[in-house]
Amino acid sequence: MGLWFSVSAVVPQLTAEWRLSGPEAAGLTMAVQVGFVAGALVSALLNLADRVSARALIAACALAGAACNAAIPLLDPGLPAVLALRFATGAALAGVYPPGMKLVATWCREDRGFGIGLLVGALTLGKAVPHLLNAVPFAGAAGMPPWRPVLLATSALAATAALLALLWVRPGPHLAGAAPFDWRFAFRAFAHRPTRLANFGYLGHMWELYAMWAWAPLLLLASYQAAGAGAEGARLAGFGVIAAGAAGSLLAGVLADRVGRTAVASWSLAVSGSCALVAGLCFGRPGLLTALCLVWGFAVVADSAQFSAAVSELSDPRYVGTALTIQTCLGFLLTLATIRLVPALVERGGWRWAFAALALGPAFGLWSMLRLRRLPEAARMASGRR
Repeated sequence: MGLWFSVSAVVPQLTAEWRLSGPEAAGLTMAVQVGFVAGALVSALLNLADRVSARALIAACALAGAACNAAIPLLDPGLPAVLALRFATGAALAGVYPPGMKLVATWCREDRGFGIGLLVGALTLGKAVPHLLNAVPFAGAAGMPPWRPVLLATSALAATAALLALLWVRPGPHLAGAAPFDWRFAFRAFAHRPTRLANFGYLGHMWELYAMWAWAPLLLLASYQAAGAGAEGARLAGFGVIAAGAAGSLLAGVLADRVGRTAVASWSLAVSGSCALVAGLCFGRPGLLTALCLVWGFAVVADSAQFSAAVSELSDPRYVGTALTIQTCLGFLLTLATIRLVPALVERGGWRWAFAALALGPAFGLWSMLRLRRLPEAARMASGRR
């Protein structure tokens, strides 16, 4: 999953080298989101995650994403071709993330929140890796580190992941029988009220998540520079803020299996939404902003696995892969709005209030979780722990 933010992590270098405008820089991240949505929609309509071997699908798609990502530094194409390659990378990742969640669900029952939390934590850490690579000094590099090694390294990691999936990943004992093709199931995510509320919670979460991941590292960089602090520290802080979500996902998974899905998701949404409201007020104070963003990064993704676990528990077991795919498809479609919204707000009024609009998502998600908690069907989650 390092492929996701491989280009976003080096936006400062690309902006200087390619003379990108604000919308063009945002487009490098948005292209991945659009590609993921397109790939997930096709996968959901064809029920691929429930009809094709998950390990083969993950391996093939990880390798395809690695190739598309590596083509940017190797071929050095123009911006239109780069956007097309980013779109293709996102489409490939739609064959990695939802099938991966389904595979974990086949190994977990009572501890499903922890299992999917473990996966989301790994995904979060993977997405943070490009920021770590971008903070590593390269021999002979002056100023900003070169961007090409970052992309090549993330492609090498993705190719390694494809090999791991193909050789060692297997479905668990709770795998449901192969599902018959039924394109209509992709549209049942909102017909069933409990599943609809779980998806509403996920949409509120996604309104905030990817805009935070995409722009918080740049907020930190701008804040450190405004205070006269070193950019190297800002890049390391950007990695730490995203990577903190791995610990958040694990802890939330353990707690959700013990105290309930909706309870843990509600607390996570409340904390992350509060951080979104006040993050900009810390601009120019690097230490305080870094501490706040670490808390934000911990909380902002902690609930993610619980929405997926809830959908896997509330849906028809034969179509869990399709249900998870359509959930992620809709969520990533929504991220396009806020990924573009934040830089537009920065251009209009600076960083001070640019992230406050993201708090609307957690507020909606919190309302949805409290509604879901009151339904009798909620007893199907977390062995009755709602």
